[in-house]
Amino acid sequence: MTANAKRISLTQYLVEEQRLHNTVPGELRLLIEVVARACKTISHAVGKGALGEVLGSAGIENVQGEVQKKLDVLSNEILLEANEWGGHLAAMASEEMETIHPIPNRYPMGEYLLLFDPLDGSSNIDVNVSIGTIFSVLKAPEGMVTPTEEDFLQPGAKQVAAGYAVYGPQTVLVLTTGDGVNCFTLDREMGSWVLTQRNMQIPVDTKEYAINASNARHWYPPVQRYINELQQGKTGPRGKDFNMRWIASMVADVHRILNRGGIFMYPADAREPNKPGKLRLMYEANPMSFIVEQAGGAATNGTQRILDIQPESLHQRVAVFLGSKNEVEHVTGYHRDA
Repeated sequence: MTANAKRISLTQYLVEEQRLHNTVPGELRLLIEVVARACKTISHAVGKGALGEVLGSAGIENVQGEVQKKLDVLSNEILLEANEWGGHLAAMASEEMETIHPIPNRYPMGEYLLLFDPLDGSSNIDVNVSIGTIFSVLKAPEGMVTPTEEDFLQPGAKQVAAGYAVYGPQTVLVLTTGDGVNCFTLDREMGSWVLTQRNMQIPVDTKEYAINASNARHWYPPVQRYINELQQGKTGPRGKDFNMRWIASMVADVHRILNRGGIFMYPADAREPNKPGKLRLMYEANPMSFIVEQAGGAATNGTQRILDIQPESLHQRVAVFLGSKNEVEHVTGYHRDA
């Protein structure tokens, strides 16, 4: 966006999307705006860091068995409180909570379901590396009276909106409502989200990959084969050199891929053969896969499209390969061959 370009706010963008494509009805627009305001509040807390006494461990574990950071707990509370009273939601689900959070009876019940990872990349909180929030919006099933966990168990292809915020040098909000991917930057002085990138597209080819290489000895053969070929560079079967980038914050890694291409991988491995992966399908893989596909990329679990997976539980885990289409198809092919 040039200095003289007309500044388009998040609200104006959402209103125009509804007029042009009929993809953002009024209730959904208001819901997205509330989530975006909550992300501003989280951004402020992240920015205060030690000055706000929000760093360090909260001393408790979440449902995943992971020790929560103070900012994990605070971010979860911010999103719950912001979204309870607006009348747009029937219920919420969070990576940090064991079961769903119904809207209290004193507030009207809306027609949408919200899922979120309140603070992705928690291991980076205390060392001032980019972290973020991921969210997903589903339509409540027809005829639903009292929300249950089963109402959330919809394939990712049924999402009506998904997005993430990155709290880095700039705070950005990346959003799709099913008609492409756009990026908004937080104007900290004005307190408003401003459209700064339209129709983001992931290049189909890439020379960058993101994976936690410390787990290499545990990978299954298809992943070992794929990574070995990338590491052989120009003299290997791929005939070109690849660079590895790994931030250990999914929002930061995916944001880089959206801007310049790449493939992000978090495969299952032999340490826990009973687990199909590390990342959560509902809170991380589905929303990110929706965004990546809308930007021209691909996302699979190694054998099938992630958005086609029928969820079986709220905290289901899944292997993830997403990003530049040709590379995702390449590593997925190795899994299918195996």
